[in-house]
Order: sequence, then structure tokens, then C-alpha cells
Amino acid sequence: EGQLVESGGGLVQPGGSLRLSCAASGFTFSMYAMSWVRQAPGKGLEWVSGISSGGSTNYVPSVKGRFTISRDNVKNTLYLQMNSLEPEDTAEYYCAAKRFYDNTISASTREDEYDYWGQGTQITVSS
Repeated sequence: EGQLVESGGGLVQPGGSLRLSCAASGFTFSMYAMSWVRQAPGKGLEWVSGISSGGSTNYVPSVKGRFTISRDNVKNTLYLQMNSLEPEDTAEYYCAAKRFYDNTISASTREDEYDYWGQGTQITVSS
């Protein structure tokens, strides 16, 4: 059974940086497109970034230039480097995996449209 486990969350001051990790197990990580999805307090799910199995990337406009998604197919790990953090980035961050047979990046916010979904890690941006 496949599993995704996020880590790296915490409390950070505005303007600070954090790197999230998502460790995958139980499936062939390199064959899956990966996404980061977040949920701010009292709000719905928001797709943040995605990376295809081939390494193509995409971002929601609000994080473009500040966040960088990457993957290590040897370590079966997905990353999200977050710089210049803003209070509006405060949210629970989830990683998700979906199998595509091409270079597609999933931008869905629906958990049921992914094959695997992590338990989440909390990011709080506050002074």
C-alpha cells in the first residue's frame, strides 16, 4: 500500500524560509506526478505546485518566484522550498501523487482524484 509522509513544517517569521519534504513508499515514485496542496484555516483546498514524472513544474501565481518544487527519484522524496514566506502562506500542506502516462501535472484540489495523499504538515507564518 502506497504512503506519503510530509515533514518540515513549523513556525516561521514573515520573510523566512522552510523546506517541506514528502517521503513516498509502496509505489514507483518516479512514475507519478506529484503535487503540493494546502488548506488555510477556514478555507478550502488550494493547489500550490506540481511536478510531472518528467520533471516539468508549475505553480499557482501567488507562490511563483518564492516556492520551488523538486523531486529526488532515488530517495523517493518530493520537496517544496519555500522562501519569502508570508502570513497568507499559513496552512496545512499536503503532498499528493497521481499516475499519468505522460508529462501531465495534476492541478486538482480533490483528494479523490489522486492515487495517494499525505497526512499533512502545518506551516504557520507569524511574527
